[in-house]
Amino acid sequence: MTGAPAFDIASLHAFYALGGSPDTIIGRAFARLAEVNDPGIFLHLSDREALLAEVEALGPFDAEAKPLWGIPFAVKDNIDVAGMPTTAACPDYSYVAAVDATVVRLLKQAGALVIGKTNLDQFATGLVGVRSPYPIPRNAIDANLVPGGSSSGSAVATAQGIVSFALGTDTAGSGRIPAGLNNIVGLKPSVGALSTAGVIPACRTLDCVSIFALTVDDAWRVFDTTARYDAADAYSKDIPASGYGSLPPVLCIGVPAKADRQFFGDARMEASYENALAMLTMLGHRVVEVPFGDFYKVANLLYEGAWVAERYAAVKPFFDANEASFHPVTRKIYGGAKALSAADAFNGLYALQALKQTVQPLIDSVDVFCVPTAPSHYTLADLAAEPIRENSRLGTYTNFVNLLDMCGIAVPTGKRADGLPASVTLLAPSGRDGLAASLAREIHQAAGVSLGATGWSLTPAFPKPARIDEDGMIDLVVVGAHLSGMQLNVQLRDLDAVFSRQAQTSDSYRLYALAGQVPAKPGMIRVEAGRGGRIDVEVWRLTPAAFGQFVAAIPSPLGIGSISLSDGTVAKGFLVEPAGITGATDITNYGGWRNYVAADTDRRARSAG
Repeated sequence: MTGAPAFDIASLHAFYALGGSPDTIIGRAFARLAEVNDPGIFLHLSDREALLAEVEALGPFDAEAKPLWGIPFAVKDNIDVAGMPTTAACPDYSYVAAVDATVVRLLKQAGALVIGKTNLDQFATGLVGVRSPYPIPRNAIDANLVPGGSSSGSAVATAQGIVSFALGTDTAGSGRIPAGLNNIVGLKPSVGALSTAGVIPACRTLDCVSIFALTVDDAWRVFDTTARYDAADAYSKDIPASGYGSLPPVLCIGVPAKADRQFFGDARMEASYENALAMLTMLGHRVVEVPFGDFYKVANLLYEGAWVAERYAAVKPFFDANEASFHPVTRKIYGGAKALSAADAFNGLYALQALKQTVQPLIDSVDVFCVPTAPSHYTLADLAAEPIRENSRLGTYTNFVNLLDMCGIAVPTGKRADGLPASVTLLAPSGRDGLAASLAREIHQAAGVSLGATGWSLTPAFPKPARIDEDGMIDLVVVGAHLSGMQLNVQLRDLDAVFSRQAQTSDSYRLYALAGQVPAKPGMIRVEAGRGGRIDVEVWRLTPAAFGQFVAAIPSPLGIGSISLSDGTVAKGFLVEPAGITGATDITNYGGWRNYVAADTDRRARSAG
């Protein structure tokens, strides 16, 4: 592999742009697989001659027409690839797929090349990666540790640099836990964003196709390629791949309250999480502790009545006729569902609905959540001693996510004190995949980690331009409590506003702290050119309907007028009526509301001390 490019997409496309051949990359993928010498990763490999024929059909290198041109990837073996067996890690269940799953078809159309099908916890039931009748994939970082599941083979194939990315699935955390345990990125889309047509279901109402990648940019490129509504999937939703790169300068990030955090005695994992939170603060974001007890109650529902019954329903005819074909642990879980009634299922749904009402205000109170990806690393010996308990503990911060219809992305944050990988997962409401991925990108770059187990360096990133639909969107200049990370920014989030950029006004404005406002608000008023100051502002973008709804809710003495910015552009934004500054404090010299609030908070703290 000496002299080979790293297998992230940018490196491979740079190699191709200079005349490199996909034949070389295919050869190196198979050579890397032989070098790793792990028989548990793949259950079926593509024929090399057939792959070379696919390369010929790609035509000349064109990353615009085919954004995944020549990129090798792997597919979890509960997802159909035409002409290959699908086993779900149960040999007696095996069948040869006649057509590609929708996501596989879209990836092939984009120029990607399937290297093979990967091992998993049988029928995607488990977070440990060892519930398979085949050889167990070895954790890419430390072979004594569990690889994580259920998408074990896909995560290890990516972490070992055999492929650039891999498809997994995620119902309870199977696209996040293996990523965190193998030092790679794991993107779990909003439920319904990626089609599950051609995927063996675990829980059809919750299942997601997930993406393992070496970098966040790569994971997003795959998501961007595959996030399509699919009429063949009854649970498909039209959730566009938008918002990536449009990261506000300050996010309000919810984290479990210290008293609610669970690490089960793993002090190193707890310390690594604290380090990640310190990194977020260093990056300028606001970390807010949130009570997490009810999230854990939601998580506990996943392996109770309703959703255990749904797993059984997915394979009921096969299970009833072939119970002995199942892995012992999987058989126990599915078999237990036979004793459940329809009343048990409805009681589970009722319990979930009640908990949703309880946690929704907490979800609405922040931009994103940041939780540990896993509470601990477990060894194979740990699992042999406690196969059910350790699996359950791995789902501490993952099991509730799909039940609450949230998106998530696991991202490496460096190494623990013992050298094992550290990781956090960012969670956001459905449809805000771009926001979560943008923050994950910032964290990954700040952590400066190597990629998986390859030793390849993470390439320093250029600023990612926001992808914004220019048609019909309206710029809105905000100056005060609607700034990112502040109390009223939620009003913009609720209208699906997209952050565009930081900016400053021209020197024709003065800023005041208004009297008697709760929460505290500033007012900006226009003055003669040169008689004011340049005020820090943010520009957000809204649809015309959302803009109208927002403007209609603005209370007096504030209103919307035309704001001239220092770059010569003009946009609609907040102004205050002249009568509104009666009794107000002129704070123009602070240069912006955020600076004033910080200074005022510091002043109050000193006075209290």
